Amino acid sequence: MPTNITQIDSDDGRKTILRVKGSLTLEDAELIEKICAGLREKSTAKLALDLTDLSFLDSESASVLHRLKEGGVDLEGLHYFIQKEIELVERQG
Repeated sequence: MPTNITQIDSDDGRKTILRVKGSLTLEDAELIEKICAGLREKSTAKLALDLTDLSFLDSESASVLHRLKEGGVDLEGLHYFIQKEIELVERQG
């Protein structure tokens, strides 16, 4: 399933959510990382990734998500397996 990324801005402009659907490969995760960097340059809004509809991610993508989380991006809607994959990357340092 291809990756679909939708940007949702709160009415008050204080939060931006990127809703990710489908599967997440390294290429897609790096694109999300670039999008987040661009959003940070333009705004002080809090950033979050909504991963509720994510059906697959590889270990390389988990590393990118970990970097984003460490950089202050909230990861929302994590399924158990996806959360465990990210925690594994965190433990590996």
